Amino acid sequence: MEEKKKKVVVAFSGGLDTSFTVMYLAKEKGYEVYAACANTGGFSEEQLKTNEENAYKLGAAKYVTIDVTQEYYEKSLKYMVYGNVLRNGTYPISVSSERIFQALAIARYANEIS
Repeated sequence: MEEKKKKVVVAFSGGLDTSFTVMYLAKEKGYEVYAACANTGGFSEEQLKTNEENAYKLGAAKYVTIDVTQEYYEKSLKYMVYGNVLRNGTYPISVSSERIFQALAIARYANEIS
């Protein structure tokens, strides 16, 4: 009887760190890798397509893009825009807040595939 591979979800942006992680876990560690990109609106359609192609080339068993743009806008971003929320009085704080929505989306996806 063949041993079933362990599953792992990688939050995949397509950058160097997440690309290496997918390849390492799939090819070196033998995991069944699920690459998931939680898009809060910062990716173009072309980049998402490239992410998918690269994830499979790197050894992912499955790739998904999870669109959380509406949820992110409704629950966070619009309030920061309305309130002109800035870090150190100059930098929009939206980058750090989007990580929460990305993490929640990836966690929900991991629960779905387990």
